Amino acid sequence: MQGSVDYRGRTKYDATTARAYKDRPRRQQAAEMALINRVFKLVPSSHKVLDLPCGAGRVSLHLAEQGYQVTAADYSDSMLEITRAFLQESGHPGEVDKQDIEALSYSNGQFDTIICFRLFHHFPNPKIRRKAVSELCRVSARYVALSYFSPFSVTSMKRRLRVGLGGRASEKYATPLAEVESYFQSQGFALVRDFARIPLLHTLHVALFERTR
Repeated sequence: MQGSVDYRGRTKYDATTARAYKDRPRRQQAAEMALINRVFKLVPSSHKVLDLPCGAGRVSLHLAEQGYQVTAADYSDSMLEITRAFLQESGHPGEVDKQDIEALSYSNGQFDTIICFRLFHHFPNPKIRRKAVSELCRVSARYVALSYFSPFSVTSMKRRLRVGLGGRASEKYATPLAEVESYFQSQGFALVRDFARIPLLHTLHVALFERTR
């Protein structure tokens, strides 16, 4: 079943955009992988991990190099092609699947841990956010690590100010942690810890949730 709405974050990664996304600035790459390291200190290296969306495969490779058994998945055919080549070239070939986060084909509890990095802020409304979280929780046996953009940051305040002054509205949607947490609570998951890239300054956070029932 295909997702309900073709929002821009779902459809924009054609071949050209996917190649551009692959080449992240080194400083940003280092900061984001450091953030993921802080989260995964709480996740056993024996875990089977689903990286969804895998993008260009940078998180998949980073975790594979730490000993995790990683499956990469994405909706974009271009991203999947880049990830397969990247993992092969890096000496960590693994399973790479096409998946729709709103209708995953995986079985219940198929993975020990799921990381969903740099996708949630593309979701334009609560209906899609709730559906995506329900699917992530369904296929996770224990943990879900989800990145989101906090509205309580300098970056988010600048975006709101720009719109207030008549500028173009951002296609990146900030979501309070309380809202994110409510979606997980309804699926039987509790917040373990929330990690900020730079508290109050940078908008990127990763929240780790654990199954409680």
